This record gives sequence, C-alpha cells and structure tokens, in this order.
Amino acid sequence: MSAASYESLREAAGDVSRETFAALEAFEAHFLKWNRSINLVAASTENDVWQRHILDSAQLAKIEPIAKHWVDIGSGGGFPGLVMAFLLGERGGSISLVESNRKKTGFLQATVGQFRLPARIIAKRIEDSYSFVGAPEIVTARALASLTDLLALTEPWLAAGARALFHKGRDYQREIKESSLRWRFDLLEHPSTVDPQGVVLELRNVRRI
Repeated sequence: MSAASYESLREAAGDVSRETFAALEAFEAHFLKWNRSINLVAASTENDVWQRHILDSAQLAKIEPIAKHWVDIGSGGGFPGLVMAFLLGERGGSISLVESNRKKTGFLQATVGQFRLPARIIAKRIEDSYSFVGAPEIVTARALASLTDLLALTEPWLAAGARALFHKGRDYQREIKESSLRWRFDLLEHPSTVDPQGVVLELRNVRRI
C-alpha cells in the first residue's frame, strides 16, 4: 500500500478532517482487496493507489469547494466518484455514481454501504440514467471517453446548467481542438496537482454548434 499522509490529502483537496483521512486510508485497503478479484485499475498503478487515484480524484474538492450535488459517470473503480463521496460527506453533499458493469456496481454498492457514504449507485448505461440523477451541479468523469463523446453523454445535465469537471491526460489539447468542431463552451484548465501532464477541464455554457 502507498504512503498515505494527511498532509498530502489536505494539499490536494483543501480543508479535510482527520476522520475523513482515516476513512480514505481504510478505503485504500478495501479497494486493493477488491482489485485483486475484479481488476478495477491497471496492475501497474496498484502500488500507488493513494497518489495516482485517490489524490488525483480528491483535487476536485479544491477546484469546486461549494457545490453539493454531483454525478460521476462511468464510475468503475470509484475514481473520482467514491473519493468525492467521502469528501462531500463533510459538506452535507451527495453524489450519484452511474455504472452499468455488474461487477463494478457490486463493488461500488459494497463500498457505499460499508463506509456509509452519501452516494447512490445508478446501475444503468449513461444514456438511460438522466431521469434518475435529476439536476446535478457538477458532472465528473475520469478515463472514460474523448471530450467530444463526454460532452454528448452529459449534454442533458450541462444544457440544464451543470458544470463539468473532466480529468484529462497529456493529449487534452488535441481533444479540446477536436471537440470545438462540434461544441461551444467556456473552458478553464486546472493543471493537475498530481500528474504533471494532466489537467482537470472545467466546462460551462456547453452548447452544440
């Protein structure tokens, strides 16, 4: 297991209680047990779950410290959705996790139950989930699809006023250029505090051309 520290969590996520830090440490161990049986993340990143996945997810809390109603699509192994559920618990917020894979929804549901997280699992394809989520303030996705496809998948929420926080890697500028052929949006690029080549793209006022 990686070397988790309270200081690294506060640096990534902002003001976080020691109780939440302890819960995320316990979640890391819980995650690694599940990962051995259902392969939630690549084996190459298993030795650094804290930095590569937990802190990478937690930085969203610092980018958006106020919003309370979130949805994470393609939640898979729980990044960033489950991590945000731990952090939103301190704010009185909640998050919906949309995932259609049966094994992964089993993991998500077990985690939410074990840690009593303010999260709801929606075991459906993204395209079938809109009416079950309602009107979130923030939509998140990590390692799921191209920016062009993400905008199409999340359009019903974004058109209603939600903002997107999408993790992207080194090719993000190419993805922005490609998506601008079909979409107009206001964009803020937040350099990742964890991955020197990564960013979190914040998009609002999204509309089709």
